[in-house]
Amino acid sequence: MNIANRIARLSLWNRIFAVVLLLLGIALAGGGGWLVALGGSWYYLLAGIGLIISAVLIFMKRSSGAGWFALVFVGTLIWTIYESGLDYWRWVPRFALMLILGIWFAFQLPNLAPRVSRGASRVLASVLILAFIVAAALPFAPLNETPATDVPAAGSANFMADTGSGKASTPDSGDWYTYGGSLASQRFVNASQITPDNVKDLKLAWQFRTGDLPKARWGGENTPIKVGDTLYTCTARNMVFALDASTGKEKWHFDPKVSDKSIPYTAACRGLTWYDSQTNSHITTGQDSAVAASPAGDNSDCQQRIILGTLDARIIELNAKTGEICRSFGNQGTVNLAEDMGETYDGYVAINSAPVVIRDTLVVAHQTIDGQRAFGPPGVIKAYDVRTGQLKWAWDPASPDTATPKKGPNAYKRGSPDVWTSFTGDDKLGLVYLPVGNASGDYWSGTRTPAENKYSVSLTALNIDTGLPAWSFQTAHKDVWDYDPGSQPTLVDYPDKNGGKTPAIIMPTKQGEIYVLDRRTGKSLFGVEERKVTGGGIEPDQRSPTQPYSLFHHLSKPDLTPQDMWGLTPIDQLVCRIQFQKASYRGQYTPPEADRHSIEYPGYNGGSDWGSVAVDPTRGIIIANYNDMPNYNILVPRAKADALGWKPRDEVPYNPHDEGHAEGAGDPQIGVPYAVNVNAGWRLPFTGMLCKEPPYGGIRAIDMRDGRTIWDRPLGTARRNGPFGLPTGLPINIGTPNNGGSVVTSSGLIFVAAATDDLIRAIDMQTGKQVWSTELPAGGQANPMIYTQNGREYLVIVAAGHHFMETPVGDYVLAYALPEKK
Repeated sequence: MNIANRIARLSLWNRIFAVVLLLLGIALAGGGGWLVALGGSWYYLLAGIGLIISAVLIFMKRSSGAGWFALVFVGTLIWTIYESGLDYWRWVPRFALMLILGIWFAFQLPNLAPRVSRGASRVLASVLILAFIVAAALPFAPLNETPATDVPAAGSANFMADTGSGKASTPDSGDWYTYGGSLASQRFVNASQITPDNVKDLKLAWQFRTGDLPKARWGGENTPIKVGDTLYTCTARNMVFALDASTGKEKWHFDPKVSDKSIPYTAACRGLTWYDSQTNSHITTGQDSAVAASPAGDNSDCQQRIILGTLDARIIELNAKTGEICRSFGNQGTVNLAEDMGETYDGYVAINSAPVVIRDTLVVAHQTIDGQRAFGPPGVIKAYDVRTGQLKWAWDPASPDTATPKKGPNAYKRGSPDVWTSFTGDDKLGLVYLPVGNASGDYWSGTRTPAENKYSVSLTALNIDTGLPAWSFQTAHKDVWDYDPGSQPTLVDYPDKNGGKTPAIIMPTKQGEIYVLDRRTGKSLFGVEERKVTGGGIEPDQRSPTQPYSLFHHLSKPDLTPQDMWGLTPIDQLVCRIQFQKASYRGQYTPPEADRHSIEYPGYNGGSDWGSVAVDPTRGIIIANYNDMPNYNILVPRAKADALGWKPRDEVPYNPHDEGHAEGAGDPQIGVPYAVNVNAGWRLPFTGMLCKEPPYGGIRAIDMRDGRTIWDRPLGTARRNGPFGLPTGLPINIGTPNNGGSVVTSSGLIFVAAATDDLIRAIDMQTGKQVWSTELPAGGQANPMIYTQNGREYLVIVAAGHHFMETPVGDYVLAYALPEKK
């Protein structure tokens, strides 16, 4: 053999390099062969074979081994360009490792290929190193952004909602009256002190710690309210604190003594409710005075009240000035929501969203914990006299034609649809707007009644006086994907061509659809199209042939392809591509199956969830932060689930150290033929990385006039994220999962936390660019709010973390403001 074709001596580095090629080749060839058998890409098999040949030839001291590696390297580059184009994140698993191996290879070339000079080797290594430096720098540049175009100016529109003349509809300047700011829930403040120019000067003005730090299932999700000179906040276990709005000093606190056993999926207290004689248009001071003067209670000065719903299903009214219980309400200040619901079990009936007052009626809904019992507690929504606590009506979606309260343990259908998220109403129209969830047993529909199939996964308007439906709009038909609406509806008034206004309601969904409806009738203002979707699954006769798609706007992305599968290396990407090929996936609304996994995209944490959207009515812009992640689901036959020991929570001894898990992971769904196992976000078990390429979350500005995208950008950096749960510390704007919404100001700022990087940030609405951020001491999975006190604007975020988002637990109420002028 020609000596020029032989390697004279293998160095230690040559041998290590060959071993690495051999191991990588075996992994790629083995997995690649499996992928080919499933009908997937041939690249991994061919590249694996090429690397094995290269390694063997190097061990045999044949210089042709270098040629084989060069062939795999160039082939990988061509394949990467073919599959990825200019999509940076697609290049990472396909070429990053190969580029590193190429640099290593270049330095060894004179030994592995004697015909190559050291000078040529160094040139090649320099070129590859430069390529690596450029590739490493690219993610710090803006990626996956849609630049701002034709941004409406402030004052160019008026989409303010007329919901009445009470303070809940038109709060005093500087106040934040309800969970969403007002009944319209626009999350907009007419505040101009903090601007895009001076926001960089924001500093922590005050900090308050509540002391409530759950050891498991944390996730306070709270947005405080502010009325007058006081800020009111509630904690994970429903402690209420009244704080001085200027200093954050405690005025009073109330502890309802909620047991950890009552924590459902998450220990959330999203908001409190304010009530006094000025809250609603149809309440008179005389009515309130009569109640206060009644002999029913000993604290006759409950003119201003804080209404609290607890995780153990109590409704409590407190004196807003002192924190004392208002004894004239209910039974010495308390109403038991779970009355006449039959067996409820610890943690199965929880009020985690703020009740709503419309006219003289307090409407209270609750979460019925998912995935445990298909015939668990009913989801009935109840309405009380806001002053006395007397039950006025009770509406059960399973019996929608009556709202007359019923008595007894079997008064309402077990497992009927609930309303777990925040809702709102229109005091002027006398309607309350409820995002109705699923009947229990999210991933099986065969046991639902016709009424449940009609009202499940819908936005339903109830007449506040009768409790009966005025209209209902369904956002998913016969849902088996846990697509129950999580977003609070937002109310706006649309200008019409004749100079009038059309009362409208904006409803975002987990699927990413954004519907705009006439809030008087439920009719779409922009049109809804019933599109054909895939059938089949475990209940083919139950699947709806069509699903509703909004013609206004949607946050969802195109259907997944094998090329969308991701990882940090070609090995974990290969695993994800194998999983993709094995699964059932025929686009959105692919039904779940029991003999193989199915892909749900968007997943149940996709699109818009409980953080909802914010609206700038003076510009006519919707701000929507959203998730873009799939779920990887499989139904588990009852016998197998029983053998695995999957039991509902009420049959498992209470464990105070149980940190919980992703919703749907090993859920028993007792009462239907199948349990379910949901891989939320579709993560690999070893690395914890997601199988879909980034970004995983974003924030978008939408023109309310026509639904066009004004700008869009990823939301969240990789500083607290990485493989194996290890934070990278890198400020790369990768776009992380996010929970929690935003607040917008008339000065043109958007404030949002939500992402898993533990930052709160300000975004310039005009450009979509970030103009300020600061680190939080815990996860910021909550909606921020803004108020004014003594002429100073404050930005407030509750940093309590979230177990599902894997952000650290906290008990912080943080207020930021510009430095005070001397």
